[in-house]
Amino acid sequence: MIIRRYCIFVPDKEKDSIDGRLRYRVKWHGNTVAFNVGYRVEIDKWSNETQRCKNNTTHGKKKVPASVINKEINRFEETVEGIFLDCERSGKIPTSDELRVEFNKRIGRISEDTENVIGVFRKFVDTQGFQNNWTEATHKKFRTLQRHLCDFDGKLTFATLTEDTLDRFIRHLLDGGMANMSIAKYISLTKWFLRWAANNGYYNGHLHDSYKPHIKGSSGANKEVIYLTWDELMDVYHFEFKEPYLERIRDVFCFCCFTGVRYSDVAALKRQNVSDDCINIVTQKTSDVLKIELNKYSKAILDKYRDVPFPNKAALPVISNQKMNVYLKEVGKKVGLDSKQTIVRFKGNERIERTYYKYELLTTHCGRRTFVVNALYLGIPSEVIMKWTGHSDYKSMRPYIAIVDDIKVREMNKFNTK
Repeated sequence: MIIRRYCIFVPDKEKDSIDGRLRYRVKWHGNTVAFNVGYRVEIDKWSNETQRCKNNTTHGKKKVPASVINKEINRFEETVEGIFLDCERSGKIPTSDELRVEFNKRIGRISEDTENVIGVFRKFVDTQGFQNNWTEATHKKFRTLQRHLCDFDGKLTFATLTEDTLDRFIRHLLDGGMANMSIAKYISLTKWFLRWAANNGYYNGHLHDSYKPHIKGSSGANKEVIYLTWDELMDVYHFEFKEPYLERIRDVFCFCCFTGVRYSDVAALKRQNVSDDCINIVTQKTSDVLKIELNKYSKAILDKYRDVPFPNKAALPVISNQKMNVYLKEVGKKVGLDSKQTIVRFKGNERIERTYYKYELLTTHCGRRTFVVNALYLGIPSEVIMKWTGHSDYKSMRPYIAIVDDIKVREMNKFNTK
């Protein structure tokens, strides 16, 4: 068996930089993996034709000789080629994860030693993923974190793990162009892993409790909550679309807006989960058992599709989340959701502002946010809303309550203009 593959070394150049992080990209049978070579190469000293640094050049701040980088390039090529030859002999096409793990083993980035952080991390994912029935989205988060840790230091041990190590890991993520909110998420996941490692005897430190870096703009206190006002929601709900596919997208989205369910739960909603006055669901994300009463809007949407057959006895015409997010922007544009909203993000200490039309920011999760904000504005107690949404604590409701308080102030000020 021949496994057709395409391999290329690419310097990933950041904006206004003369050099880039050298990565080895491998593509085969619909799979793609990128390995960090561990060096930065200067663009004008790199040859795409030979896939090597030009002779007698030096690279990066440390002035690494081309011969050293080219030697590592040879090692990467030989390692990947060896893995594919072994797979061809055994008649097996490797998955992305299988190639990545086997490569890191052979290259020396992962050992079976329990002192090795990456080796224990894999056990953590296997154990916790099985015991807690992780969704594919959760598995994907931890696969991405493992890849970042391998790129940072695949030989990292618990004995050498310090606050300085995690500080350098943050710098590594920043150098890769990651925004502060994403970095904070991965640090939180890392601390989750360390807590598990400590509880299971792999790690005797306390970084999972003591490490609290200040990552600017990552607290979520000023995070923009994208939602539709009641008037905007009514505009979407009553709009007459000429395109049937947009009408279906609108209906599924509005159902989320009137019930507070996540995309994953509306996608899993079956006809047997629907009664005359409520829906009963077990949430895909948290496995909570929820009973959500129907209002006239959500009931009308379900009634509209009552006699329309869908695969797997689905209650509504739900398509993939990715496609729905694309079409939602088209829905919003046609309806005229063109108010402007400025989004603020941070990369390190750099503040980045970008202004969007609201329709550009529409996603399936906006439906859940729209439900919470409008329910609060209608005066429904937060404790009742949490029963419908499955929010586990009051803290998660604070951003929505702050929005409603702001709306109430603006509404009261209308009296001052009369």
